[in-house]
Amino acid sequence: MPELPSHALPVYSPRPRSLSSKLSDYDLDLDHDPPNSIISPAFTPPSTPGTGTPASRWEPRCIPVDTSSQKPPKLLQALPHVDCVVRARIPTVTGAEMFLHLYQNNVDDKEHLAIVFGSHIRSKSLDAPRPAETEMDRMIRGAYTGRLHPGRTSSRLDSQPHPAPREPTLEATRSSPLVRIHSECYTGETAWSARCDCGEQLDEAARLMSLPSSSGGVIIYLRQEGRGIGLGEKLKAYNLQDLGSDTVEANLLLRHPADARSYGLATAMLLDLGLGGFTGIRLLTNNPDKVRAVEGPNREVVVKERVAMIPLAWKTGGKRGIHSEEIEGYLRTKVGQSGTRPRSLLTRRQIGKMGHMMQ
Repeated sequence: MPELPSHALPVYSPRPRSLSSKLSDYDLDLDHDPPNSIISPAFTPPSTPGTGTPASRWEPRCIPVDTSSQKPPKLLQALPHVDCVVRARIPTVTGAEMFLHLYQNNVDDKEHLAIVFGSHIRSKSLDAPRPAETEMDRMIRGAYTGRLHPGRTSSRLDSQPHPAPREPTLEATRSSPLVRIHSECYTGETAWSARCDCGEQLDEAARLMSLPSSSGGVIIYLRQEGRGIGLGEKLKAYNLQDLGSDTVEANLLLRHPADARSYGLATAMLLDLGLGGFTGIRLLTNNPDKVRAVEGPNREVVVKERVAMIPLAWKTGGKRGIHSEEIEGYLRTKVGQSGTRPRSLLTRRQIGKMGHMMQ
């Protein structure tokens, strides 16, 4: 067995990277259009949400979900307490607006975020009155209705007329809001990394939620870098990958779980934003296991539909999206974890069930 780093578990040895299997081996059948249920256009980071948006103006079809009869996974017995401490309007280059909510909680000292598309989605903890606060205090922390402007004095009443916000279509109002649970990825979102497609997924989620046909939505941005192991350990894992380990092996060699993320905070934040109960949400993910985890220990949030997201390079036959040897190995590992086979052996039903490929 080859010599391992001092921190490595002796039962694992770096596996040589095979270059015989390329991303195209796992690509969709290029001779036929992929099923609509797994189509969701995306574009490559770095980019501001909406830049380079594909021409498509409609939302992807959803996969109906019902977890009421499933055996619940091991979840926290009680949800964390969360508190939205500030909210601010963020205009985007596409003309759409989002409201950035910053949350604090009682389980860690990190500042988790909710990126909200649609002024009708509001935080209960933010709107709740604070002792001895003034109207200016409320407006400064974002607990206002309408729009801020110079000279405004009331957080509740706005006497100045403003352009009416974009109203969702009738069809959109009948659908559950779209939700994406996204874990922080500094390398993929900021440092232009081609080891993963996290930035591409974040851009795509923002694009879908700002479509004219959309009823709005929420991106829960959790500060759990590197699948929960932190940026420093993640960079060590990158070095192990360069030495021959895959994504999962690298985490295990560093004595971390293959995936250390949790979603109790996401569930609590969705409840605070009024998205609990049987009204339901549509969850933007390719991971069926995430559906039940996000719903919470007592199904405080109900996922009605799952919207899948396939890498842009897979859908375009490699013409667009991220191209690198590293991301081929990253996606190949996820396909292997889900038990799927190369593209030539995949059926359309199996393609629809490739749940663990993406986060």
